[in-house]
Amino acid sequence: MTHTRKSGNTSGRGNNMYIIISGGGKVGHQLGRILHGKGHDVAIIEKKPEILEKLSDELATGILLIEGDGCDLKIQEDAGARKADVFVSVTGSDQDNLVSCQLAKVRFGVKRALARINSQKNEYTFNELGIEGVSSTTVICNLIEKEMNPSELFAVHVLAKGRLSLVEATLDENSRGIAGKNLVELQLPGNTVLISIIRGDAVIIPRGDTSVEIGDRVIAVTPMDNEGALRRFLAGE
Repeated sequence: MTHTRKSGNTSGRGNNMYIIISGGGKVGHQLGRILHGKGHDVAIIEKKPEILEKLSDELATGILLIEGDGCDLKIQEDAGARKADVFVSVTGSDQDNLVSCQLAKVRFGVKRALARINSQKNEYTFNELGIEGVSSTTVICNLIEKEMNPSELFAVHVLAKGRLSLVEATLDENSRGIAGKNLVELQLPGNTVLISIIRGDAVIIPRGDTSVEIGDRVIAVTPMDNEGALRRFLAGE
């Protein structure tokens, strides 16, 4: 059944994509929040009512919540699998993740299916069946993001159980407002630490007098709540 809240726009407009996540635990919660925050349309399937209630309380109302089993064809259909661009299964069961991804690909024609692998011995099986099996939550998020929008400047990694984000960004022409400034002059969002700058083939460990330039790829750690502000700052918004 569909949980009682408004769903997001599942039209797949522009570069935005429609992603279905099976599993509403910590991994699904984080993926849903991050991807919806980047403007993508998200649905989460979760069979435990208590977890669904927690998601309803903590996630944006634009995320569609479906109560049911991700291995159930009817539930996938209710979640909009026929128009989904990506199906991700991140439950604690490798068998469920494999089955749900296979159903999404074979029965509904979803082009990309990614699954969390809980046991490394199952990685070969996933790959043989055309399922992108990944053991790390961080890698799952990055794989989805990089495939969604090849021009995307940012990659976000979830650290410290969701408390911190590792943000990578390439400075382009829109970043001219901060280009040429050193770390002392940059007014980064609170508690943000710039940990490295990649300039060409060189990796620079920044000091107070280190400046950033157009074309640099910068890597910073920031509290999760500051992730959006940091991305906007680096994009020159």
